[in-house]
Amino acid sequence: MTDSRVPPTDSQPPTASEVPEPAGQLARRTVLVAGGAAVTAVGVGGVLSANASAQEATPAAAAATSTDDTCYTLTSELVEGPYYIDADKIRRDVTEDQEGIPLTLDLKVIDADTCRPLRNAAIDIWHCNATGVYSGYESTGGGGGPAPTGAPPSGTPTGTPTGGPPGGGGGHQEPTDDDRFLRGTWHTDRHGKVTFRTVFPGWYQGRCVHIHVKVHVDGEWTDAGYEGGHTCHTGQLFFDEKSVIATSVLEPYVSNTATRTTLTEDGIYPQNGHAGGLLYLQYDRRHIGRGVRARLTLGVAPDETNDGEGGGGPGGPGGPSASASPSASAS
Repeated sequence: MTDSRVPPTDSQPPTASEVPEPAGQLARRTVLVAGGAAVTAVGVGGVLSANASAQEATPAAAAATSTDDTCYTLTSELVEGPYYIDADKIRRDVTEDQEGIPLTLDLKVIDADTCRPLRNAAIDIWHCNATGVYSGYESTGGGGGPAPTGAPPSGTPTGTPTGGPPGGGGGHQEPTDDDRFLRGTWHTDRHGKVTFRTVFPGWYQGRCVHIHVKVHVDGEWTDAGYEGGHTCHTGQLFFDEKSVIATSVLEPYVSNTATRTTLTEDGIYPQNGHAGGLLYLQYDRRHIGRGVRARLTLGVAPDETNDGEGGGGPGGPGGPSASASPSASAS
């Protein structure tokens, strides 16, 4: 990974997402996967929507459910997909000129065994734009191809993925152009946290709405960017159906006529809630266009190598049931 910009350091002023948690809270936290039940949190005027299909336990609840062997649910390893480009944009705001609902993405990365935050890890995110196109691959119709025209999609999506969905296989294609919108890499702070600014993704045939993510550790931040180390986690981040349907009636999402795959129909999402990458979301349910805030804690195994190039989905090579072996390969 290289970049001409000066690497980030912890000397920068912390953002709102970098405020430390109360003492003692992190050390005994876990995720209770509650079978996908959703709740609505009512804020001022009853308009704040927040999904919580699994709750992050309080210290007391975590103490009752965790063991000496497991501190945190290990986040599912998923496929890389064909549209990964190796970290050539060191930045937190990846929006560029892309239109869409503003999305603030707060991630926290911890060692799943010890619950200790991973400091100075390099986090990559990349996703398609509102009309389903990945930067770097526009000439080949990367993702959903050029912006479609015609009637907008219905509120209830139809169709199921067939064959190998775009973005589902292991190993990435070489980029065909120099565009890099909706891609970026940044470091975690001393609390294991990082915040990205982007737009709510769109969709393309065969996949539900998602964001790709990689976590790199044991490398070094230099004047050229992030070098060495290995990839300990490759995953994807997902959005609940209510939020996706709410976006689909707004521009530019309403112009996306690709058949939309739902979360339950998707062949990559492992159907296991937040451990599989399902984001916690907060937004004004009457005015989602004003912006969405998403957050998730990623529990990873820093000594392992999970580069997501094994192919397959849940249960397949590189899926959540696969066991990755430690490797010295660099990312």
